[in-house]
Amino acid sequence: MHVAILFPTVKIMSLLTDKTVYTGRPQDKRSDVEEKTYDALDELGIAYSRVDHKPAETIPACHEIEDVLGIAICKNLLLTNSTESEFYLLMLPGEKKYPASKLSREIGSSRLSFAKPVYMERFLAIRPGSLSVMGLLNDTENRVRLLIDREVLASDFIGCHPCVNTSTLKIRTDDILRRFLPFTAHHYTPVNL
Repeated sequence: MHVAILFPTVKIMSLLTDKTVYTGRPQDKRSDVEEKTYDALDELGIAYSRVDHKPAETIPACHEIEDVLGIAICKNLLLTNSTESEFYLLMLPGEKKYPASKLSREIGSSRLSFAKPVYMERFLAIRPGSLSVMGLLNDTENRVRLLIDREVLASDFIGCHPCVNTSTLKIRTDDILRRFLPFTAHHYTPVNL
């Protein structure tokens, strides 16, 4: 006798109520931190595509957004050393695991761990779930060192939030590296993870 085991079907809710890919900034008023991102990109003449959605706080939640924009969204982690005196924004491919000990050796920093949310808000004016390279606009004291995995650097485009997790941008990697980062007075360190 065969017994069928039934598993409940899990329905994944769509984050996108509108699958329109927009060019440029939204027409409606957004939060100050999001508006600041668009202001900087416009000032620099950096072209970008945008999709709006419900809050997307994790990489698995972003897969539908990736499909619509035709890109892979970066995983962004705010890290700190054991004394909470050095801070790092790590950009790596969404599905790649974070190898803490390997990264610690590569950058010469001991015992890296996830930074407390208070530091994300203090240095980058971003809340957890919205972390992205765009937050460096708010790091005027250069407290955060940017680390970018070489696979991200090899991509033509970067997918990131504009400091809020209800929109996602598609921006040329070269524009981030050659125009955006100098504008924020930040450099980056390539890493091999």
